[in-house]
Amino acid sequence: MEVMRILHMNKGNGETSYAKNSTAQSNIISLGRRVTDEALKKLMISNLEISSIGIADLGCSTGPNSLLSISNIVDTIQNLCSDLDRPVPELRVSLNDLPSNDFNYIFASLPEFYDRLNKRDNDGLGFGRGGGESCFVSAVPGSFYGRLFPRQSLHFVHSSSSLHWLSQVPCSEVEKEDGVVITADLNNKGKIYLSKTSPKSAQKAYALQFQTDFSVFLRSRSEELVPGGRMVLSFLGRSMPDPTTEESCYQWELLAQALMSMANEGIVEKEKIDAFNAPYYAASSEELKMAIDEEGSFSIDRLEISPIDWEGGSIVDESYDIVRSKPEALASGRRVASTIRAVVEPMLEPTFGENVMDELFERYAKIVGEYFYVSSPRYTNVNVSLVRAG
Repeated sequence: MEVMRILHMNKGNGETSYAKNSTAQSNIISLGRRVTDEALKKLMISNLEISSIGIADLGCSTGPNSLLSISNIVDTIQNLCSDLDRPVPELRVSLNDLPSNDFNYIFASLPEFYDRLNKRDNDGLGFGRGGGESCFVSAVPGSFYGRLFPRQSLHFVHSSSSLHWLSQVPCSEVEKEDGVVITADLNNKGKIYLSKTSPKSAQKAYALQFQTDFSVFLRSRSEELVPGGRMVLSFLGRSMPDPTTEESCYQWELLAQALMSMANEGIVEKEKIDAFNAPYYAASSEELKMAIDEEGSFSIDRLEISPIDWEGGSIVDESYDIVRSKPEALASGRRVASTIRAVVEPMLEPTFGENVMDELFERYAKIVGEYFYVSSPRYTNVNVSLVRAG
């Protein structure tokens, strides 16, 4: 699987597009704003004299969320500068995602973004000069698992709902008698991600791929951030050591069930399901801390693990189960299936074909709805605030 080519959200503004089906991700951005605001406040207090700040949003995707994070960051900096009685510095904003991302949708949204900044200026709440003259937005296509920016050009890095995606599908390693290491498939039959039936070799391969990728991510950002620069990262993870718990993988388990039902009817080939593995990993906080400690360039300022429901809502009482009527459960199933489709359809199409996607996600919506009727499924969201060593 060529992850660089197929890892993008559904483009455009149609009914199955990410732009129309990303409310859950928007909710996650909102839930993480407190940590982001706290990191920005500490950054601004420690850089009172700076006149230009470099900001990057990594994995910006497309649709309304692409500028939501940046809008929040800009608003917070403006408000902080007002509180600190200092001028708002120039903001160099870089939006990053893979080259296959629909950047045209973002570019088309920029005039409205600048109009809002200028309105704040006219109301006396903004930069004190034209927003377009003080906030400079650009796009930087490329993988964040590698260098993207010049050395020490950034002060603040943000990323939401992105770092659970891996740079590649993991492969099991097999060491032959002569010491030569070769790669083999994950032997994850009938599944498309880790599950209770996955062999230990598959679990190990996924964990190793995450450690490798996240270490490269940290090393790359350490070169691009100034000393004392900050990162706020939010992504799906897990609260338990076991990578096959429902919180970390059950959305994939249900999607595999939908695919297998189609395979049993001859609509798709079972061999293709066996061969497909999602480039995704829900890491534990222990794995995250290990990678940060081993890379050594960052210290953890705050680390929060929070349960959220499958529609991106906050769960205050972890023991609380929502009781849904059958119609409510099926409606939730349809919304979740639409959200998942907007994200994973481009990955599935090359293997299973565009012509089966409607049928697949109709079945998936029903399966998810039935699961909602008997359970209250949840993800675990990891929110970590990091400081670049001085």
